Amino acid sequence: MAGENLRDLLARVHEHLSAAAPAVQEERQQLTTVLHDIERALGVGGEASGSAPRLEQMAVRFQATHPALAGSLRQLIDLLGKAGI
Repeated sequence: MAGENLRDLLARVHEHLSAAAPAVQEERQQLTTVLHDIERALGVGGEASGSAPRLEQMAVRFQATHPALAGSLRQLIDLLGKAGI
């Protein structure tokens, strides 16, 4: 069940990212890389080591300009922690 919730939340983050279109391409690329790392870890049972701190940094950056995206990132961080990732 946690995997389903994580996948649903990842999909929501991707939707927010597409809608938000962060102005700085580098930030967008960094976030996309972290999300792909997490998706890969979920798909093959690996680890997404270091993802939570990187996601938290992104959430802080996006809080003012894209609060929905930042909120989804924080939910994702919480679920990753609960899943032990």
